[in-house]
Amino acid sequence: MMLSERLQAVCALCPQGECLADIGTDHGYVPVTLVEEGIVKKAIAMDVRKGPLSRANASVKEAGLSDRISLRLSDGMDGLQAEEADVVLIAGMGGPLTVRILTAGERKLSGVKALVLQPQSEIGDVRRYLSTHGWRIRRENMVLEDGKYYPMMEAERGQEPLSRLQLQYGPRLLEERHPVLLQYLRHEEQTLLLVLEKLKASENTPGAEDGSRGTACTQDADKDGSREKKDTAGAGAERRAARIAQVQMALELNKGAQGGDVR
Repeated sequence: MMLSERLQAVCALCPQGECLADIGTDHGYVPVTLVEEGIVKKAIAMDVRKGPLSRANASVKEAGLSDRISLRLSDGMDGLQAEEADVVLIAGMGGPLTVRILTAGERKLSGVKALVLQPQSEIGDVRRYLSTHGWRIRRENMVLEDGKYYPMMEAERGQEPLSRLQLQYGPRLLEERHPVLLQYLRHEEQTLLLVLEKLKASENTPGAEDGSRGTACTQDADKDGSREKKDTAGAGAERRAARIAQVQMALELNKGAQGGDVR
């Protein structure tokens, strides 16, 4: 069974455990791999849709693991019993959905020692949830696959307040000066600088002064519209300038990765 680089990295973050609950299992490749490799003794593969669950069932049967991997139709952790699993994995979902699943299933996490999460968006919100709900990020990784950056994390029970920079880019990724994070930050810096340049150019573009005819009301409306556009461009430029400063601060923290200043 060939796993993508993203899923291989997700599996590598999974700690040893008795039972894994894979929320949104899709093809079931991750629980099959983790049981086959002896990382977990058994697994529960869960999905909200019958199609993916059927594909997961085929993967489980092909691997001869029907006695060690059970399948359940479940919205989030609805189908999981408290203390049934000691590792919960949620990969490939948006950040808001990941937070919603964790929030709705909080009572189901009573016996869980580790969370393995790979959100596709709003990663800062996921880290914020962990930081404010008794979880500490133990390990993080980030891979670049098919032009996309995928951050992921393993969390354990504990307390760890996170700064704004750590929420955005990951405390362990920053500490370790992760090379893929560094690549991502440099890419984001260049993208934001380009956007900022365009916004500033738009803000400074003079309005049309060609003496065109029109009523006073129309002219006033045009002036108001131009002012509104300038205000919007200015606010956008300020936001991006703040984001660039944040990215550059993260880059400073990553200086010295791989033996020196890599910028």
